[in-house]
Amino acid sequence: MSDDLGALTQLHDPVRRALYEFVARHGGDVGRGEAAEAAGISRTLAAFHLDKLVEAGLLEARFKSPEKKGPGSGRPAKVYRRAPNERTVSLPPRDYAALASVLADAVDLLGGEEQAEKAARAAGVRLGKRAVQKHAAGKSRKALAVLDVLEDRGYEPRVEGPCIRLRNCPFHVLAKEHPVLVCSMNLALCQGLLEGIGDEPSKASMDPRPDECCVVVSKTNGR
Repeated sequence: MSDDLGALTQLHDPVRRALYEFVARHGGDVGRGEAAEAAGISRTLAAFHLDKLVEAGLLEARFKSPEKKGPGSGRPAKVYRRAPNERTVSLPPRDYAALASVLADAVDLLGGEEQAEKAARAAGVRLGKRAVQKHAAGKSRKALAVLDVLEDRGYEPRVEGPCIRLRNCPFHVLAKEHPVLVCSMNLALCQGLLEGIGDEPSKASMDPRPDECCVVVSKTNGR
C-alpha cells in the first residue's frame, strides 16, 4: 500500500473525515474545541481523531501560545491546520503532472504563451456556459455558477468582503515550476469562466497571497 493510499484510508471514518474537511475549509489554525463543536462530538474524541490525522500526514499540529500573557493566561493550546503536502491515488497509476510539465516546457520553447492563454480562456468559457445551465434564472444565478465551478475545480472559494478569494491553487505543483505561464493561464481560465457565465471577465484579476491561488474574483465591477 502506498503512503498516499494509506493516508487517505484514514478518511474512511466519517467522523475523521468531517474533522478533516472542517479544518481544511477553515484555512488556518483550528483548536480542538472548535473542531469538536463543528463535528458534534466531545473534545476528547475530537483530539483523538485529529491526532490520528496528524500521524497520517493529512494535518499539521502545533502549540499556540495564548494571546493574554502573564499569570492566569493558561497553557498553550494545540491547534491544527491542513498539511501542505499533496496526496494522490490513481489505480492504475497515471502521471498527468509529468506530461503537463513537458507541455509547459514546450510552450516556453515555442514562445506560445499568448496561444496558451487563449486556449485557457476558451476552456473557461466552456466551463462557464455549462455551469450556468445548471442554475435557474435569477439575480444570484451568476454568482452561484461561479462558486459552483470554482468549487468543482478545487479552488476552494470563499467570500471575503467584496471578493471571492481562492484558498487553494489546483495547479500548485506546475505553478512552482512555471509560475508566469501557469498563473497567466489560470487568470485567463477564470476570466473565460466569467465570460461564459455572462459576467464581466475583468472581475478576475491577479492578487497573489501566500499559500493561496493568485487570482481573486470581484463581486462588483468597482474593484
